[in-house]
Amino acid sequence: MRRLILLLTVVIWLAFPVAVQADVAPPAQVPGANPQPGSEITQVRMMSEIVTIEVQEDTPDGSLGQARVTANFIMRNLGDETESMAVRFPISSNNGFGEYPEITDLQVRVDGKSVEVSRIEGEDPQFEGDTVPWVAFDTTFSPEVDVNIQVTYTLEASGEIPFINFYYIFSTGAAWKGTIGSATLYVRFPYEISNLNVLPDGGEDLFPEHQLSGNELKWMFTDFEPEVGDNFNIRLVAPEFWKDVLNERANVQKNPDDGEAWGRLAKLYKRLVFSSRNRGFRDSSITGDQGAQDLFSLSVAAYERALERKPFDPLWHAGYADLLGYYGFFGNFEGIDTRAETVRALQEIRTALELDEKDEKVQEIALTLSFYSNGGMVPTGQTYDYPWLTATPTLGITSTQAIASTPTIENTPTIFEETKPADETPTQQAETPSHKTPLCASLILVPFGVTLGFLKRFRKR
Repeated sequence: MRRLILLLTVVIWLAFPVAVQADVAPPAQVPGANPQPGSEITQVRMMSEIVTIEVQEDTPDGSLGQARVTANFIMRNLGDETESMAVRFPISSNNGFGEYPEITDLQVRVDGKSVEVSRIEGEDPQFEGDTVPWVAFDTTFSPEVDVNIQVTYTLEASGEIPFINFYYIFSTGAAWKGTIGSATLYVRFPYEISNLNVLPDGGEDLFPEHQLSGNELKWMFTDFEPEVGDNFNIRLVAPEFWKDVLNERANVQKNPDDGEAWGRLAKLYKRLVFSSRNRGFRDSSITGDQGAQDLFSLSVAAYERALERKPFDPLWHAGYADLLGYYGFFGNFEGIDTRAETVRALQEIRTALELDEKDEKVQEIALTLSFYSNGGMVPTGQTYDYPWLTATPTLGITSTQAIASTPTIENTPTIFEETKPADETPTQQAETPSHKTPLCASLILVPFGVTLGFLKRFRKR
């Protein structure tokens, strides 16, 4: 019956293909934004802006994550007459669910002095036709005199654990005269960053270039003319989740013989590489995301160390099989030779079943792998046969063996930096499984959330 349910779920999944980005996400929070002039025609130019988004280490209850934003703007009146206006700043936006969250802890300073703000209504900076709250503050711009406007506030993250997003809208500053002379954007973290905890931007072209220094990312632009849709988005691992990773790293470094700590670390890496948010690898593809490849390697290495220390624990064997089987199935869609990983997954789940065939989680993962392997693992009553294992293929140095040692926990790659994958590929005899899948490659973008929800992917082990 359980296998029938699984197969029916898969049929439903395949029958209703939808692009990955179309899946329902939690409500988005209001983004940060540039100020807007209070009149349609102005001679005031934004000479420069410096925006600093500081990701906070601690996350309050009910929050996915917070950042403190400090935005400094140098404004100059290029005309011959003094302009007095109510400068406007958006504090809310439709979150996509008909709700209008607001920026909190807003403070405005003009030339170093705090100014009072008044609440007004204005057009939604993201959804045309919506009316949302803004604030306005009176400012005078004398000819050829620089005015420093500083806006600070707390920004709530959007997203779905383990990944969150922070947004910033540049296009609200387009109504000032001419271009933005220079724009500098900083994103600072409470820990060192790499492509493990900051994700690629999904192929968008607006902010591809950056400078990385320790815990800070920096973007710089000159003569910037933002248009509608020119919005910054950074996607990262939620700080609370990454703190768990750092804690487990510290645990295994302090006590390298702690098999449970190695297993917990392996599970955290696994959850990061196989994101529930995108229904697949964390960026929908593993070949296009070096960080996903590195996280997979780190998870493999941690599981190997866990099993070296706890060889008779069925759940860690099953958890490792889950990692390899998932990678083997979906990596195959991207042209990766994943036969070695699939065979190793079958070996691990067989061991787990031999150690405790009645464990529900072990059985659950076994059922999943019987589907993933497409004939490599066949149910026979209450047990399984393993045609791909009885064929005794000559695998040589498997890709799991090749990657198990790198990258190390102490030596992780920097953000978005390209590294060369291992060249070793398994050598297969005639009886080795061809690893043909029942799905066409185009279906890698199918949102298999229903399937993975049924399978309870992120389980105890």
